[in-house]
Amino acid sequence: MADTARQGETEGTAGPPLRKASWRYIGPGIVVAATGVGAGDLVATLIAGSKFGYTLLWAAVIGCLVKISLAEAAGRWHLATGRTLFDGWRSLGAWTTVYFAGYVAVWGFVYGAAAMSSSALPLQALFPGVMDLKWWAVLCGLGGLVFVWFNRYAVFEKVMTLLVGVMFVVTVYLAVRVTPHLGEAFAGLAPVLPDGSLIYTLGLVGGVGGTITLAAYGYWVNAKGWTDTSWMKVMRLDNRVAYITTGIFVVAMLFVGAELLHSSGVALAKGDKGLLDLGKVLEDQYGGATAKLFLVGFFATSITSLIGVWHGVSLMFADFVSRFGGREPATGEAVAAGTREKSLPFRAYLLWLTFPPMSLLFLDQPFGLVIVYGVVGAFFMPFLALTLVWLLNSSRTPREWRNGWLSNGVLGVAGLLFLVLCVEQVRDLPW
Repeated sequence: MADTARQGETEGTAGPPLRKASWRYIGPGIVVAATGVGAGDLVATLIAGSKFGYTLLWAAVIGCLVKISLAEAAGRWHLATGRTLFDGWRSLGAWTTVYFAGYVAVWGFVYGAAAMSSSALPLQALFPGVMDLKWWAVLCGLGGLVFVWFNRYAVFEKVMTLLVGVMFVVTVYLAVRVTPHLGEAFAGLAPVLPDGSLIYTLGLVGGVGGTITLAAYGYWVNAKGWTDTSWMKVMRLDNRVAYITTGIFVVAMLFVGAELLHSSGVALAKGDKGLLDLGKVLEDQYGGATAKLFLVGFFATSITSLIGVWHGVSLMFADFVSRFGGREPATGEAVAAGTREKSLPFRAYLLWLTFPPMSLLFLDQPFGLVIVYGVVGAFFMPFLALTLVWLLNSSRTPREWRNGWLSNGVLGVAGLLFLVLCVEQVRDLPW
């Protein structure tokens, strides 16, 4: 539905009619939020809750606002310019091409193994003795490959939305089950830094839901068929709903950490293994049915990250190859046409995410893979935040859609935050 208000009436210049922000359009934001929140993010939130109770709740809220700003900026670039994000990066100089090419090669290799291992863990726990963890991981990787290979964006979005529903029901159920102290929770909205909490605070603000998939948001916006500024209101509603949903996931897991773990002094292992530890605690406290329901939610969380990356980053790689080779225009219309999802570069990167990483699975270090993935992933977020500031303040973006002071402030702070997180993750490696 078209709104009677013109872009010129709301933004200061003439333009296509702005469509009314309607709930029926919601989709790409749910995809990016589900993909960005992985099992490792939930563990980090649980550990923060187990160590500091509700004290860092404010950091989780701010983290969601940061992600809203980043995803909105990526979507705004695609809609305002009609160009893809990689085309914008390319305009900043050849260094961005080198950075992106090197990054997606290394990151994809490590992430493929980490995502397959993460998805396999709850399956092995749900079906003990059926097969070894590495073979569950191989099965998950092959399943993600087949699903993305043979389905276009519309089917992909529907399946992701269904899995988000499972994640939502499970996390909210657990939060209610542990009977949170709401008075203490509201007190946690006041910015406080307990001793030893700085790194956990930075992780909650910058880490949860923050990966290369935030950059893929603009591509999913185009794949949905949104290709010009008439969709700007719709995109902003879609993005906010998605990260409010993410916020509910994060707050729910913080509640579980605060009530179930903090009060009893239970410590979780780092990485995805921490969720298996939580499953055992839930079984002891609330019975096997609750533990199995949690493992189903654990699987939904992990598999959405897997298939989301298999689709979204492959779409970005296909755009990278097309723009670098000069064979196709790097525009939103080209992505919306759906041909990129059938292209050789798209499928080649799908294969890269699936088969070479399988060699890492046989090292029998699934939890170490998650740590390495987190470090490699940390190098992308400063690049994304700071290049978006550059692009959206330049003549490459139409004046009416450039950053205001608030967007510049949030993106600038986010860029610095991600730089600090990157340095800290490198320092934490077992040198």
